[in-house]
Amino acid sequence: MTGFPQAPRVLTVILNWRTAEMTLRAVAAAETAMQGIAGAITVVDNDSGDGSFEKMTAALADHPRVRVVQSGRNGGFGAGNNVGIQLGLPDGSRPDFVYILNSDAFPAADAIQHLLTYLQTHPKVGFAGSYIHGPDGEAHTTCFRFPSIASEFEGAARTGPISRRLAHRAVPLDVPTVSGPVDWLAGASLMMRDSVLQDIGLFDESFFLYFEETDLCRRACEAGWATHFVRESQIEHIGSVSTGMKRWSRVPQYWFDSRWLYFKKEGGRSHAILATVAHVAGALILRTRRLIQPRLRPDPQHFLRDLMSHALRQSVRFR
Repeated sequence: MTGFPQAPRVLTVILNWRTAEMTLRAVAAAETAMQGIAGAITVVDNDSGDGSFEKMTAALADHPRVRVVQSGRNGGFGAGNNVGIQLGLPDGSRPDFVYILNSDAFPAADAIQHLLTYLQTHPKVGFAGSYIHGPDGEAHTTCFRFPSIASEFEGAARTGPISRRLAHRAVPLDVPTVSGPVDWLAGASLMMRDSVLQDIGLFDESFFLYFEETDLCRRACEAGWATHFVRESQIEHIGSVSTGMKRWSRVPQYWFDSRWLYFKKEGGRSHAILATVAHVAGALILRTRRLIQPRLRPDPQHFLRDLMSHALRQSVRFR
């Protein structure tokens, strides 16, 4: 292992928003997984306003490697994690690696070490993420291709011939059986070289929630840094506890904002418009199929209308 004359130091950042009890469970798992690794754990309360900060501060007062800080505002996932990343280690120095862990994610005892070892032995890899499974042991889909106009069409149409023709552009990837490169990984358990973050910048705080890790991995890729999935690093993840995504009856505005921003950053306003047109075209194909196959899974309530009205507002904005 080269590049680290001393033991590499890892800063683990766990973001809390109104899930204090679960966050404390994640901290306990992270403490175990950090044994033998130099560094510290920073818990960021994202302005929960429900007593989470006080509760976690009291519960972790006797944990010397853990500190609890207050973000001061709920700026979303990226902004909250940026607070912890920018603080660095407790002595004010920079870590060699930053590890972000969801508050509803619980690493196996060797999970963090596997990510650390992988990055140490793969010097051209900037980010490394874990194999994530639910409490029932079922693997979660966390490995993806970058979104594109073609993937918007394929994902909305969800139709056999189209999906087969565009399989190489579909965003979700089957869960890999071995470690290796992907375009981007879900941010529930992700280790990053601090030097890469200092080079490309931290999370773009324009994203409130969703697409922020997609954007970060894309910027790393453009700077020549690969993102890899590490099969040996295993994380139990409940999922959507803070966001409530599993209970959505209607997709919230911030999801549409983040989606539009991602495509706009990638190729400008025209690119975002074309991505939306492609999605609408695919969605209309699916709706036509549902006329004769009503059991096909529909989009969320009012999704297509909300998507089009959002795109229209964004298209004429500042003109």
